[in-house]
Amino acid sequence: MKEILKIKEKFDKVKQELAKTIVGQREVIEQILITLIAKGHALIVGVPGLAKTMIVKNLASLLDLNFKRIQFTPDLMPSDITGTEVIYENPETKEREFKFVKGPIFTNCLLADEINRTPPKTQSALLEAMQEKRVTVSGITYTLEEPFFVLATQNPIEQEGTYPLPEAQLDRFMLEIRIDYPSEEEEIDIVKLVEKEEVRYKKILSKKEILEIQNIAKRIPVPDFIIKYAVKLVRETRPETTQIDLIKKYVRYGAGPRASQFLIIGAKARALLKGISSVEIEDIDYLLTPVLRHRIILNFYAEAENIKVEDVIEKIKESVRWESYAKV
Repeated sequence: MKEILKIKEKFDKVKQELAKTIVGQREVIEQILITLIAKGHALIVGVPGLAKTMIVKNLASLLDLNFKRIQFTPDLMPSDITGTEVIYENPETKEREFKFVKGPIFTNCLLADEINRTPPKTQSALLEAMQEKRVTVSGITYTLEEPFFVLATQNPIEQEGTYPLPEAQLDRFMLEIRIDYPSEEEEIDIVKLVEKEEVRYKKILSKKEILEIQNIAKRIPVPDFIIKYAVKLVRETRPETTQIDLIKKYVRYGAGPRASQFLIIGAKARALLKGISSVEIEDIDYLLTPVLRHRIILNFYAEAENIKVEDVIEKIKESVRWESYAKV
């Protein structure tokens, strides 16, 4: 228990340090930290200018992680991400040979900016590395250093000239994190930050400590009734297995088993951030929307009647009661 409390203290300090340059966005930061601890990847959706890059870059500084950013464009090639072989002259033998030059994916924390602006071939190069944690070039496989996590961004308003991620690729992202506009008071504070000197961060956690924390998170116990509750919530998103009329009418495809896994893994990570040694129902409820909103595909009727994914998730929350799965 002492070990878990120490971890909470460390991450509380990370949040406090980030607050020096990031106004508000506490939930966004919390969900990014959950993604890191759970060894996942996240999709961040928000309009430009809401400090997406700054949050990720500053967080990488505090956690002693190498950080790289790729701006996705229509002409970006897979080799621009993974790396490429170049002809190199050996200074000793004077012979020419191929040398692999690593791409920006060889880092700990990668920000894939506007991932939907690049063609599917280039998207798949990134997503393969996310899944396999390795890169293969010319038949040679290179393992990516851990910890490794990807935060990809999408702009929700500009859709011209974009290549939306297919559902199967979206499923690889643990969470879809939404960044909203700040409140008026927060925006005033943001403007005031311009006058302040640049903050220099001190490392709070090392890479080794992060890997240890990820392993500790795996061992956090989860009561059986919470697992059953999480699985039931996910199964209710599927028109074939649900008892909810709204889902049958408006949902085309529901979430797969990976959503159930991410709910539990994410809940374990959140328990660590709270400094407790077991998962609670509240952790599942907190993660339900970011885990499910990019995995539920609505049909034409939903679009015609202005039904949103969030409406569907809210209905599931109302219909599935955890008490029925708890031990009497």
